[in-house]
Amino acid sequence: MRLRADLLPHGTYSDVVLVIDVLRATTTAVTYLEHGAEALWLTASPDVALGLRAPGRVLAGERGGLPIPGFDLGNSPVQAAQNFTGRVVVMNTSNGTGAAHVAAQTGKHVFLAALTNAHAAARRARALATEEIAVVCAGTDGHVGLEDVYAAGVISEYLLAMGEFTLDDGARLALTLRRSQANPLDALRGSGHGQYLERLGLEADVQYAAGLSTSTVVPVLTPGLETPEGALRFVGG
Repeated sequence: MRLRADLLPHGTYSDVVLVIDVLRATTTAVTYLEHGAEALWLTASPDVALGLRAPGRVLAGERGGLPIPGFDLGNSPVQAAQNFTGRVVVMNTSNGTGAAHVAAQTGKHVFLAALTNAHAAARRARALATEEIAVVCAGTDGHVGLEDVYAAGVISEYLLAMGEFTLDDGARLALTLRRSQANPLDALRGSGHGQYLERLGLEADVQYAAGLSTSTVVPVLTPGLETPEGALRFVGG
């Protein structure tokens, strides 16, 4: 079994893909589903999201860390920790939703992973993979994000505890980072994007995202006739 970590989204994916955007899209996605959201629609652009506004739907997303004009909510896991029972959350973010679209082009099974659901996501991936698990880091504006690579290391470490894998260099790098930094919050606060969010006054989101395996919810890409064009449908698994 191969274990691959792409430090930025690229290439093709033949089997199981775990998409990571710790700060904050995949952490927020997990939180919405934990709090009752019926589904998440991750859109290709803000305009697609705005075109999907309807009763029972919530538009959530950001650019530059701040809410998109015309959206109901930003991209905050703290904000997502409220009752969304029966609602569809339509998301578009700077990095995470785009990474999911890249993975969905070729991945056989696509999940969203974060530190908060790291172990549950790893178990789900291991149960389904037959050839390869690819951990895809969203990064920030086309640059590698330390927080995503750290989470890839956490997931890789847990996968290795469940069985043997052939590692690529990305997975080795992620494991090295994880093993050099035991405290997830220190890792997130030490990242460039973590520091940027704290300057915006979003320290609570960074702290929330550092929670290790606080959730067993794994967002699963689930295509269907009800999925709008330009969107990916994820439900809780």
